[in-house]
Amino acid sequence: MYRPAVTAFGGGHGLAVSLRALRRITDRITAVVTVADNGGSSGRLREEFDCLPPGDLRRALAALCADDFVGRTWAQVLQARFRGSGVLAGHAIGNLLIAGLWQELGDPVAGLDMVGQLLGTRGRVLPMALTPLDIAAEVVGLDPLQPDETYTLTGQSTVAKTRAEVIKVRLDPPDPPACPTVLEAIAASDVVVLGPGSWFTSVMPHLLVPQIVEAIMDSHATKILTLNVAGADETDGFSPARHLEVIAEHEPRIRFDVVLADRSFAGSDSHLESFAHNLGARIVEADLAMRDGSARHDPLRLASAYADIMGVRIR
Repeated sequence: MYRPAVTAFGGGHGLAVSLRALRRITDRITAVVTVADNGGSSGRLREEFDCLPPGDLRRALAALCADDFVGRTWAQVLQARFRGSGVLAGHAIGNLLIAGLWQELGDPVAGLDMVGQLLGTRGRVLPMALTPLDIAAEVVGLDPLQPDETYTLTGQSTVAKTRAEVIKVRLDPPDPPACPTVLEAIAASDVVVLGPGSWFTSVMPHLLVPQIVEAIMDSHATKILTLNVAGADETDGFSPARHLEVIAEHEPRIRFDVVLADRSFAGSDSHLESFAHNLGARIVEADLAMRDGSARHDPLRLASAYADIMGVRIR
């Protein structure tokens, strides 16, 4: 049975749910993860060891663990955190495992591949770049007394939590080189998936790496942009069309074949189709949200939508 080679871009919980969906379709998955996290356990390890932040990479590895007892156990162990009040308190076990392998091997890609082999993951996890990056954002509305004043916020954890309106994000240093293995994965892909996830801090950073954008544009893969099921956090109040507008404002050259949107969220926006057309894409609407009404994707529903777009069956 045909199983497409898929490269999925994102970070955090959004990428994790996309990977849980994709692993029901194929085991030829490459997850490409942002490397700008500076908060929590990842931020502490990044500062102490001058390494990539491992947290979002860990989540991606956990999402690709097999859906059997061993796989679920490993995923749980990776995500578990040390308790107590000592120096290890709050660190995720998986973060320490990854950082330790990086220290011993001196190669981020080799370290992640070794963790993947240990866990028996269905796919591969790669960092977007081989050096840690920072995110800076221009925002308005930070000061209620000066609602039109523009401010700059620095750091992914700060940007992700702001209640101000994010206008634009950039990477520091700008135009970083991509991980070479990521470019190889894009070139070999049948399908490229961007999103869902925190729009400015998990999705957008990939489009701020020129080599990644150029590789995607040169690829003959089917390109899917997966929208969130609601505007929330960084994009609170954003319509579906506004999400697409933000993409175009940051990288006007990028084009997609499909914009995948939750039926309920997409139905609220009469401008979505025209904005998608401007990106070269058609709209595919489906019921993607969890049945409990929360603003999260249901992995099974998302898998079904991906399978329909790719013309394959869920295994």
